[in-house]
Amino acid sequence: MPVEQRLRALLARPAGASSDYDLNPGIRLPEGRKLRPAAVLVPVISAADGARVVLTKRSSQLKHHPGQVAFPGGKIEAEDGTPEAAALRESHEEIGLDPASVQILGRLPAHETVTGFTVTPVLALIRGPFTPVPEAGEVEEVFTVPLEHLLDPRRYRIERRRWLGQWRSYYTVPWGPYYIWGATARMLRGLAGAAEPGALE
Repeated sequence: MPVEQRLRALLARPAGASSDYDLNPGIRLPEGRKLRPAAVLVPVISAADGARVVLTKRSSQLKHHPGQVAFPGGKIEAEDGTPEAAALRESHEEIGLDPASVQILGRLPAHETVTGFTVTPVLALIRGPFTPVPEAGEVEEVFTVPLEHLLDPRRYRIERRRWLGQWRSYYTVPWGPYYIWGATARMLRGLAGAAEPGALE
């Protein structure tokens, strides 16, 4: 099945919102909490060995989430208007992705982060050649992971660590030297939940 058709089929499947707390039902969230809106781009690009998802490794010098794997994206500013516009703007700033080469396919379910954001993942295809230009202050590296790997639920593991004095469980989906975990892995796991292993072979 062509990649675009496959991704559109996944977008059409019913799916609920997710959060960093999905695997931690014992954590009590504060009532009346206000979440800040953010958006990320989930960019898929064709390669010689098949479709791949573009991800970033955040700079180790950043105050928040240094060195973590993430989608390009960030806070939705007033001038953006939509999550799609914010995701495209941030992707252009962070990795040099020309918005004109991006075909938006649709939104994945929103994800609430432990840092107080509600993130809208925007699934998209990159049309044509793309040479990443990492923004030195934010992005240490841009790399890709086979889409098939990320759509296979068997690739995901649940791990845990201490956070603010409590054990916190989270999803991981390792790829080579890259440790993909937390919100990024959870959003990808949501997409994989509607996929069948080997569907893109």
